[in-house]
Amino acid sequence: MNQLLIDREIESVETIEKPINEFLEPLLGKTFKCLDQGFVRLVDYMGNEGSVVQAARISYGKGTKSLSEDVTLLRYLMRKQHTTPFEQVSLKFHCRMPMDAWRQGVRNRTAKVNEYSTRYSEAIDARQETSSGDWRLQSDMNKQGSKEGELSWPEELEFERTMGTKNPGEYLSLREHELHELSVQVYEERLKFGIAKEQARKDLPLSTYTEFYWKWDLHNLLNHFLALRMDPHAQKEIREYAEVIGAIVQAGFPNIWEAFEDFHPLRGAILFTRQELAVLSKVSYNSKSENMMETFEQILATESGSQYVSSLLSKREISDFKLKLSKMTIQ
Repeated sequence: MNQLLIDREIESVETIEKPINEFLEPLLGKTFKCLDQGFVRLVDYMGNEGSVVQAARISYGKGTKSLSEDVTLLRYLMRKQHTTPFEQVSLKFHCRMPMDAWRQGVRNRTAKVNEYSTRYSEAIDARQETSSGDWRLQSDMNKQGSKEGELSWPEELEFERTMGTKNPGEYLSLREHELHELSVQVYEERLKFGIAKEQARKDLPLSTYTEFYWKWDLHNLLNHFLALRMDPHAQKEIREYAEVIGAIVQAGFPNIWEAFEDFHPLRGAILFTRQELAVLSKVSYNSKSENMMETFEQILATESGSQYVSSLLSKREISDFKLKLSKMTIQ
């Protein structure tokens, strides 16, 4: 021990033992597949649910007297958005992810990241490939979203260029494969010429996989990544990673996860804006049955009702409001 520490050591009030998470221990180092060649691995963690309780009630040292009291406290903290106790727990992941999906992940700037460097090392020789049935159409409602649907041939595409493929999806997947092959050939050719890696990489496709270590505290992981990226509106590729990471968090912190599902407005809870509450009040006042969605549609069908709702909510907000009504037990 360092001499300074020897000189300063005093009698400890209690013996400190590192918290072990019995649920996460079996998951350490296991690799979980995402997409075609991606993965998520839990490589380290700090703390368990008791760590959150201890942080919230530091004067108790080891938390409350019973598991039921601990669970009640955890739910209270989540419901009242007391976030700092959850920040005392952290998880570190090793991930392989396509660069376009990684851009969706790194936007959540509350994590600590160290990424594979293609300036220092050659790019990972792996790219996400799309099967013929997995191409999605542009969403009509969301400019940054997609939707499922049947692909059709563009009128301007000459038949000869379809390359004998049976359907548009098969054609797009074939063209994707050709593009990947060409980009790899050009990249490797540049390296043979002695071109610097930092420049040779510039035309690699966004489907190229990258790897990184990703460290989160539990609060930011739940609220700034999982809540957003597990949402049905999130890009499908990043959502697949979020679902795997979410399953790990659920396994390691079951009571916290249940509270997260119960109280977060992007999960099981419903959060109404001030304008939506005004509309909801009108719906409740005019409702002659338990079907509030039906009453809302009737209000929209009248000129005065439509004008009133439009004065408070945009088209997108009306769509969101309908979704919230559909979640309510009384519809």
